[in-house]
Amino acid sequence: MKNTEILFQNIRSGNLPEIQKLIVNEPDLVKAKDARGSTPLVLATYYNRVDITKFLLENGAEINAVDGSGNTPLMGVCFKGFTDLAKLLLENGADVNHQNSMGATSLIYAATFNKVAIAKLLLAYGANTEIKDARGTSALMHAKNQGFKELQLLLEKSI
Repeated sequence: MKNTEILFQNIRSGNLPEIQKLIVNEPDLVKAKDARGSTPLVLATYYNRVDITKFLLENGAEINAVDGSGNTPLMGVCFKGFTDLAKLLLENGADVNHQNSMGATSLIYAATFNKVAIAKLLLAYGANTEIKDARGTSALMHAKNQGFKELQLLLEKSI
């Protein structure tokens, strides 16, 4: 089995000591991609691995690297609802307004999945409420369409 596959398996299982060994011996592994185009950082955030995420960032992982759909680590944690990771990524310079291949942003994901705490955090870091996805739908419109009243009010106040 290749070291890349071993790295991704260890990220899924949360085995930080093994990940540390692999990266120390082969630093370029932080830039590896799996079959879906995910980097180690994308995968670590998807699985809510805070300690692994910190380690990868400290070892040169690209914070705005994208997966096969154009999603950044920040975007993934926004639809999953991992507020602590969202904060960590934003504090480390994640692009709050990146748009994926469908035009969605982190704020659009937070609105679509009713993640109020994350939406507040994104707004505090300058999320643009005017951006629309490929269907022409903004974060506010997503919140309205799904009846997420608290999120709708938050976004209306931010415009």
